[in-house]
Amino acid sequence: MLKYWKKYIRSISERVIVMLKGNAIVGQSGGPTAAINATLAGVIRGAFECEYIDTLYGAFNGVDGMLNDRICSINEIFTNSSSEIDESKLALLSNTPAAALGSCRCKLPQPGSDAGREIYESLLAFFKRHNIRYFFYIGGNDSMDTVAKLTTWLQDKDWEMRLMGVPKTIDNDVVGTDHTPGFGSAAKFIAATMQEILRDTAVYSLKAVTIVEIMGRDAGWLTAAAALPGRICGDAPSLIYLPERVFDYDRFYADVEAALKVRNNVVIAVSEGVRLADGTYVGASAQSGVVDVFGHQYLSGTAKTLELAVKKRLGCKVRSVELNILQRCASHIASKTDLDESAEVGRAAVRAAANGESGKMMCFTRQNEPYKVGVKSEDIAAIANQIRAVPDEYINNEGNGITDTGIDYLLPLIQGEPDIIYENGMPKHFVINR
Repeated sequence: MLKYWKKYIRSISERVIVMLKGNAIVGQSGGPTAAINATLAGVIRGAFECEYIDTLYGAFNGVDGMLNDRICSINEIFTNSSSEIDESKLALLSNTPAAALGSCRCKLPQPGSDAGREIYESLLAFFKRHNIRYFFYIGGNDSMDTVAKLTTWLQDKDWEMRLMGVPKTIDNDVVGTDHTPGFGSAAKFIAATMQEILRDTAVYSLKAVTIVEIMGRDAGWLTAAAALPGRICGDAPSLIYLPERVFDYDRFYADVEAALKVRNNVVIAVSEGVRLADGTYVGASAQSGVVDVFGHQYLSGTAKTLELAVKKRLGCKVRSVELNILQRCASHIASKTDLDESAEVGRAAVRAAANGESGKMMCFTRQNEPYKVGVKSEDIAAIANQIRAVPDEYINNEGNGITDTGIDYLLPLIQGEPDIIYENGMPKHFVINR
């Protein structure tokens, strides 16, 4: 009988934990992607489906917006005249680049520090003022740090909340997940752009080198995507350099000279974050040295530095190309797989929170042959502030190319074309006024 009552009490307790009714807030943070709004659409759909969430608010510019009470009612924006979710608006939002709610790079102080007390108290007052019981934050590594810190600080406070990290980053460097929402679309843009560059540079017989700089501070996932045309159209960059391998100028010159003996037009893909043996960025001389609030140095100039070096050493025609923010905002060539998965991970975050989970990040699991993903949650404290590097088996022995295993990993992520709505010849976007 005692065992029965213990089991009954535990069952009641579990149901009480799950049933938390109130409002929710969603914010976007860090660098935008072509799929971050698809994730927002997933959170919106999940919130409309959740019986425990009354109103879903959107925070303009992430945590900054919460600290300054700059919010909007997502319910009002995405409800039609019949008080139902407006599917047309949601579809348009999913195919809109950048962060519809705006973004921020706000680093929260360590919980418990004197410097952070006022900020955390202000956030708690905001949550209480708007009866916020659910917190969804869409972002990358630094955004997961925000969720982890806020989770820790709220543990002993008199306000029950569920906090969930919803990943996004074109860098694909968040640990705990097979890949991140936003990466597939950026990888597709890079693969398509590299294919076009390869076609363009092949028209002349003059010896020439084209160096393409691709985003990737600490991990070379995006640059690895430059190898995809080799599988798809039979032609790929001659050389690919990632931050996972030390960059050596002498070896680089030898690679370029060898490539020029094979073909007249050599195309090279290089990560912005490649470093020399002493840890210095290759493009350091062209950089400002300015860092953001998270201590990340603003990178650029790697391709230009290598252009000047090759021109001086080999004397051939050389050009450099920096893809820059085009990699993250080219929604016109987004991956449908990426958009669909991004929406699902947002929706799953709401379901997990409604079921009692908190302090977690949603993660993808992968099944191959055929490709299929599942969604699970992991403790965000074990994920934040870590870097997921490109595995050794994805990089060739020479450190200047991508293996078939690496291409096998990348290829499913760029599949499919979304239904894009055009207006006067241009893709139509959904704008939330702020």
